[in-house]
Amino acid sequence: MSRTQPITAIGLDVGTSRIVTAVPSPDGQTFQSQLNAFVAVPYLKLTETSLQRGRVPHSVAGDQIIVYGDESERMADLLGREVRRPMTRGLLNSNEPECMLQIQTMLGALLDGTPRDARLYFSVPAPALGSEGDLTYHEATMRQILEKLGFRETGSLNEGLAVIYAELEDSNYTGIGVSFGGGLCNVAAAYMSVPVLSFSIPKGGDFIDQSAANVTGETVNRIRMLKEDSFHLNGHYSDKLMQALTVYYDDMIQSVVDGLKSTFQSGRKAPKVGRSVPLVVSGGGVLPQGFRERFQKAVEDAGSAIPVSEVRLAESPLHTTAKGVLVYALSE
Repeated sequence: MSRTQPITAIGLDVGTSRIVTAVPSPDGQTFQSQLNAFVAVPYLKLTETSLQRGRVPHSVAGDQIIVYGDESERMADLLGREVRRPMTRGLLNSNEPECMLQIQTMLGALLDGTPRDARLYFSVPAPALGSEGDLTYHEATMRQILEKLGFRETGSLNEGLAVIYAELEDSNYTGIGVSFGGGLCNVAAAYMSVPVLSFSIPKGGDFIDQSAANVTGETVNRIRMLKEDSFHLNGHYSDKLMQALTVYYDDMIQSVVDGLKSTFQSGRKAPKVGRSVPLVVSGGGVLPQGFRERFQKAVEDAGSAIPVSEVRLAESPLHTTAKGVLVYALSE
């Protein structure tokens, strides 16, 4: 990995859906990403050779080839199977025995060539709304994995706060950041970069995909691919699948808005920012056409309960969290 300037810090978004890295570059930041998923196929020398020729990320484990990253989704779809997920709802998947090994493999590939003496910070979710939560195991395990890869200086940052650091420099890092991820919707608010609230809603892309699959009979993997290829939020559908996606997107949006409303109305514990502030939406969940407008309307319907001056779409939604973590790492 060639650079024209030394890499002193790395931002890492360890998301349920995707893993994204960000490093400084002369133009700002350089990003790399892979789908945080894998699928196992029977070992054949011919298959291994084909994957090598196609430069498809994979590893060999006994009589199986583990295809991970972006290609795993297409491979699983061809086989009529679901991809396996190392993470669920923003945390390591306790029901997936290969989760730590596969996370380490993917991180090793994405971070290949980066200096091990760089500060590496990674994203962590917030506890669910109304819950204290316990992120100790997840965060400690991620640190252990990164240490095994040779990184000596590591740290973590709340995902919603990372959105603020990435997108709200013009408001002196004052505002609200919402990351609509695969496992969770992470929400944070800050005043002059100081966090004043954070929580998560357990409804993200996976919730939408699973719910739509339940009512249509399609596989979750197929739902995810169709959603990313052709779904938008500015029309009425006769197609059952598209209608189901719309219903569950609206459910997710309303859950986040309700969470914000209840937090800002929680009496003496409510954050007092003193004025209306910008709100930025990011993550893979905001990609469908019409999302920002849909979310803005839900915020407007909540009235003055949520002190928002405008709703912005992040400049590069899939890279926002990694960028914000990098901004934080560079400031430390």
